[in-house]
Amino acid sequence: MEKKRFADFSLQNQNAMRVYKLISLVAFIAAWQLLDLVNGHFNFYNPLLFPSPLDIATRAAALWSTGVLQNHIVASVSRVFIGTLIAFPLAVVLGIGIARSRLFEVVFEPVVELIRPIPPLAVLPLFILWFGIGELSKLMFIAFAAFYIILTNVMLSAVNIDVVLVRAARTLGINGWRFYREIVFPAISPDLFIGVRLGLSAGFVMIVAAEFIAADVGLGYMINYARAFFRVSDMFVGALTIGFIGFAVNMVLVRIERQIFSWRVIDER
Repeated sequence: MEKKRFADFSLQNQNAMRVYKLISLVAFIAAWQLLDLVNGHFNFYNPLLFPSPLDIATRAAALWSTGVLQNHIVASVSRVFIGTLIAFPLAVVLGIGIARSRLFEVVFEPVVELIRPIPPLAVLPLFILWFGIGELSKLMFIAFAAFYIILTNVMLSAVNIDVVLVRAARTLGINGWRFYREIVFPAISPDLFIGVRLGLSAGFVMIVAAEFIAADVGLGYMINYARAFFRVSDMFVGALTIGFIGFAVNMVLVRIERQIFSWRVIDER
């Protein structure tokens, strides 16, 4: 007799985990909206300073219907992706070079380690002086923010390639460019993908600061413009839009990562 199967609602079930996370998010939004309803009766804070989810959604729908929000989204997302793309080649070359070459390590690692602790926001004024107030300064600022994250992931991955694998390649006479093509790049590819994902996340974090200065379109510009005119709902729309886009991009990349590197992605919790 076949045993009766029961639904698996444990935390080890990935589908159940997705449902729980969705419930958590819905509960947070509902509590926020409930707080606004309670405040409507007791007035213990100014609703203009902390609008409800319904007010923010209504404002977002209005901005979307006019096409304004889409223009800001396209501008910001384009800057983040292009800036990360600018950082990618140099970060990969330097990361592999420092990890696998003594000469690269001696020449470049001291400079890299000296600049690494500098917060991206600290160099934003310099980027404006060097590259002007146009698109280039924003792209280079995003590239700078993403560069060190990608570089660090590549360096750590390349320096920790399995020694047995390296020795086997040397024994088989795999040297030069062939060694990097057949051994190094396949070995670091999962961590390289993670580096790009984290670099894009850093770009979304920094895009607001980049667009605060001398921009006429973008979600950062939208937030700063709304601040000047005390449009708090617009500020929330801009901030939450960046959050939603960053979250969506990250989830898509995580899904792709799990498909490509299914042998690597393991969750044993």
